[in-house]
Amino acid sequence: MALDIKQELRLTQQLVMTPQLQQAIKLLQLSRLELQEVIAQEVKENPVLEEDSGLEEREQTGPTSEVPDQIQDFDWEQYMESHSISTYIPSKADLDETPWENFVTRQTTLSDYLLWQLRMSPLTPQQEEIGVFIIGNIDENGYLQVPTEEVCQQLHVPMRTVEEVLNLIQSFDPPGVGARDLRECLLIQLKGLAERDPLAEEIVENHLYYCKTKDYRGLAKKLKVPLSQVLEAIKTISHLDPKPGRTFSPDEARIIIPDVFVYKVEGEYVVVLNDDGLPKLRINPYYRQLLETGGDDVPKDYLKEKLKSALWLIRSIQQRQGTLYKVTKSIVKFQKDFLDKGIDYLRPLVLKEVADDIQMHESTVSRVTTNKYVHTPQGIFELKFFFSGKVGEWGEEVAVKRVQNIIKQIIAEEDPRKPFSDEKIAKLLKEKYHITIARRTVAKYREMMKILSSSERKKLW
Repeated sequence: MALDIKQELRLTQQLVMTPQLQQAIKLLQLSRLELQEVIAQEVKENPVLEEDSGLEEREQTGPTSEVPDQIQDFDWEQYMESHSISTYIPSKADLDETPWENFVTRQTTLSDYLLWQLRMSPLTPQQEEIGVFIIGNIDENGYLQVPTEEVCQQLHVPMRTVEEVLNLIQSFDPPGVGARDLRECLLIQLKGLAERDPLAEEIVENHLYYCKTKDYRGLAKKLKVPLSQVLEAIKTISHLDPKPGRTFSPDEARIIIPDVFVYKVEGEYVVVLNDDGLPKLRINPYYRQLLETGGDDVPKDYLKEKLKSALWLIRSIQQRQGTLYKVTKSIVKFQKDFLDKGIDYLRPLVLKEVADDIQMHESTVSRVTTNKYVHTPQGIFELKFFFSGKVGEWGEEVAVKRVQNIIKQIIAEEDPRKPFSDEKIAKLLKEKYHITIARRTVAKYREMMKILSSSERKKLW
């Protein structure tokens, strides 16, 4: 069959990922402190931008009215749905400018470091979304705090894909990060050693209890190996880090300032954004006038570029605050019983429910609920706390966090001389709370809460 060479014209539309759009999306997931630092740095670097003290009379044409049409009319939600943060490839001109990441001069966090490694990896948009969600649920010690089943529920993705992305994250630095329990954390580190130690891996995999009790003679007898070999393996294990994320943890106590307040007024919940400490920005009137009336000696191209950057920042902050308000208001609607009565009334909630309610994409909701805190009548919580998968397929469907809280209560009330086994706890959940879950699920939730097994709790008593 002959091959023909021919020209063909094709008209397509494509949204280009500019540095400004990249900045707008990243602002969504910044914490309150990080946003303050970005604003302060931008004010310092951009002469066109200044803080509005409110002492001077504002001109009729404020910054909002100056936002170009292409910014005003931009479809943010369509962009969020169709594009990934990491898809922008900077041009040489972009590289000559100060990178946006350099605006934040704070110490690198574990989350930052993992996200950087994630975005250096060849991933599909779906895999990247899963990776961002997983990293957002890794605690300061480096452990994953949500079951993989909940990741599947929240993002509507297959377990196989979640496991693949989790395995990738577990290959990141620091070694052991992303583990679901101590055993997995240590095994990841052992398997990453240049010279594998099969005996150490066997001990961690199946006999970690002997390490806790330091019964090395009993362990040697159990494994039928010389005590010297066991001690050598124990020495290897002792050099591993049981909390791989702690090198990124700040030494000072962390003070949480809520991004949002939820008040109950005359029987209804009201959402109020906490704008205290966030500077109000405006365009410097002097430079605006200079652009309009200045002569040939005025560096207009430079000022126009700085003006464009300032307008984008103002618009992006407005978009961030508006999205935060909408998401919080939707969460309040879904979790009203929790706000009224407490943790026992936390309902299962996935990102898609809130996204559909406010007509936004799930990735937008995920980003804006990361590192954001809300003050409620029940206390201060990270916004992502309110998202929880469901358990109890054959009984009452309840939130995972509620089940974990019940397990914690059952263990707190047990006789320390005769602690409940995981099987007994599963039975109590079914009999007293009409929640049906497997024994292994109880064990998984217990380990996630750093609660010892019944045999270990008994020995402590």
